[in-house]
Amino acid sequence: MSTTLTDTHRAALKRFLLALVDQSRARVLVEPNRRSAGFWFGGGNVVRDRDGVLWLCGRYRNVGDSRTGLAAGERGLECAVFASRDGGQSFQKVVRWSKADLSRPDAEVVSIEGTALHLAADGQWELFISTEKAWEYPEEVRDYRKPGCGVWSIDCLRGPSPDRLDSASLRPVLRETADAAYLHAKDPVVYGLPDGSTHLMFCSHPYCWSSANTSLAVRPAGAEGFQLVSRQLVPRGPAWDIASTRGTCRFPVPRVGLFADLAPLSILFYDGLECVRSHEENARAVCRPRGYSCEELSGAMVGFDAAFPEFERLSYLAPLFISPCGTGCSRYVDVVATPAGLLATWQQGQDDGSQPLVGHLLPSAEVQRLLS
Repeated sequence: MSTTLTDTHRAALKRFLLALVDQSRARVLVEPNRRSAGFWFGGGNVVRDRDGVLWLCGRYRNVGDSRTGLAAGERGLECAVFASRDGGQSFQKVVRWSKADLSRPDAEVVSIEGTALHLAADGQWELFISTEKAWEYPEEVRDYRKPGCGVWSIDCLRGPSPDRLDSASLRPVLRETADAAYLHAKDPVVYGLPDGSTHLMFCSHPYCWSSANTSLAVRPAGAEGFQLVSRQLVPRGPAWDIASTRGTCRFPVPRVGLFADLAPLSILFYDGLECVRSHEENARAVCRPRGYSCEELSGAMVGFDAAFPEFERLSYLAPLFISPCGTGCSRYVDVVATPAGLLATWQQGQDDGSQPLVGHLLPSAEVQRLLS
């Protein structure tokens, strides 16, 4: 099997990805709490169970700005799980958890963000949830903590099915305590490997919130806990994504057409940003979408599985995915295979300022055509 990507392969992959994450043909799957600026739903994934049910998770976010402290709004309000028994045509909420539900006596939750559903090797379902807890910063950077804010870490719920996750099972999974440059751990992406191990990719931010990286922790087969493997799994980019590269989904390239004789490949979808704070733009130059100053635009990388974590950027100079509406937001891309084709979901900016979760199904025949 070949392990060489040609320009023809790269061009086919870009056509395929743009057709999959089709900004103009996407339809709303889950509405935010309000159709207004600062109200979102997303930051999760979709998993298909053995009975064909699609389970979707994410978090509701209401208006607020963490840069000025929680007094500016409610922000991450609740996480929820939805079910679809019609192939993704509709989703119904089956269970939800508030900030109070996810708090512990020593860890009051003040905001919720990224979540990830995962079917573990032992048959139990897991929901990984990133929450901001009212913890102090380390002594050497304590003055950087904004009033009402805290430290992000990742917890997990377990149960026999996504709608029967046990609140009493809530336990901590990942918290950074050794290095303030990677203080915040959030936005989990979880998937199993053939050897029985589990990969947990997550986003890490420093105490000062000036950048973000994709980190990796691994749970070996048969083990209960995760071990930190890398704080920077892939390098941040050189241009539009120089301040952040946040992985949101790793998905295998279908082995059809041009890719039938290649060694197994995977796409890594990610969100990037050029600068955490808003740009002062020149009126005579290119007007950038808001994503260049926030993690609101998405790109993709490709890499051979045998060489993991080596990836090549397909979005080297600019993002691949930008909403035609609102701020241009297109982030938290996730992809799941269904009998009808590939279902992509993502959080998309609208002209009213809201960001619902949208989706687009690329039929199997189109997947074959685009990769041939």
